[in-house]
Amino acid sequence: MSKIILSKNFIINTVKLALNEDLYPNGDITSNLINNNRVIKAKIISNENALVAGIEFAKQSFLLIDKKIKFKILKKDGSIVKKHNVIAIIEGKAKNILLAERVALNFLSHLSGIATKTNHFVKIVKGKSKICCTRKTIPNMRLIQKYAVKVGGGTNHRFNLSDEYLIKDNHIASSNIKEVVSKAIQNKKGRKITVEVDNINQLKEIIGLKFDTVLLDNMSIQNLKKSMKIINNKYETEASGNVNSKNIKKISSTKVNRISIGSLTHSVRAIDFKLEI
Repeated sequence: MSKIILSKNFIINTVKLALNEDLYPNGDITSNLINNNRVIKAKIISNENALVAGIEFAKQSFLLIDKKIKFKILKKDGSIVKKHNVIAIIEGKAKNILLAERVALNFLSHLSGIATKTNHFVKIVKGKSKICCTRKTIPNMRLIQKYAVKVGGGTNHRFNLSDEYLIKDNHIASSNIKEVVSKAIQNKKGRKITVEVDNINQLKEIIGLKFDTVLLDNMSIQNLKKSMKIINNKYETEASGNVNSKNIKKISSTKVNRISIGSLTHSVRAIDFKLEI
């Protein structure tokens, strides 16, 4: 499984792309109206309770515009903050701070949203199951989204299609389930093999084959319990499909090892931060 490495260079290059998107082709024509010599002090403030993630992306958003800007971090990634808490203090030329404001807040808001939601689920299951993300990520942002999941206490699923074998419903629909699993076993070469099933009959077909994880997809609580009895600790187990705050505790009570949640990344609500002068 790939590991997350967020080097300073990676953060800088990611932020550069975001700034280029915002400033092309003629820069910030509104902020150009302001006297560039005016020095101000601004604060990044949380408008709600949250778990912070992405503070270094916010910092580099300002420093890439103006290296002389002072950015003081008050709440590091992983910090729990309440409404009205100050996250960071920024001091520098007004024009340059305003240039970077939205990009900085976008990174901070989105990544904190992922970390906060992940942590919400982690707290509900109380260690009974691991909370996992999926590959349902924004294109080109997978690495930092999965980083935010880790900040929130979650576990990363595979990063790309070559990390492990994940035999899903459409693979099975295109072939025979036992045949596909057997081919994966023959070509394993140290990689994990996960097989998705959406009913108990499919599960019974593959029990006894030498793979690693059973992914129980969109099953009722009753069928999850039945499946767990059939599996009987022979494989690692994972539940997925329509997981939410109302049903995750019951899913975890089946003693499934992992619960994967696509909404951690594909449709998470951003945390409301503001920059106040």
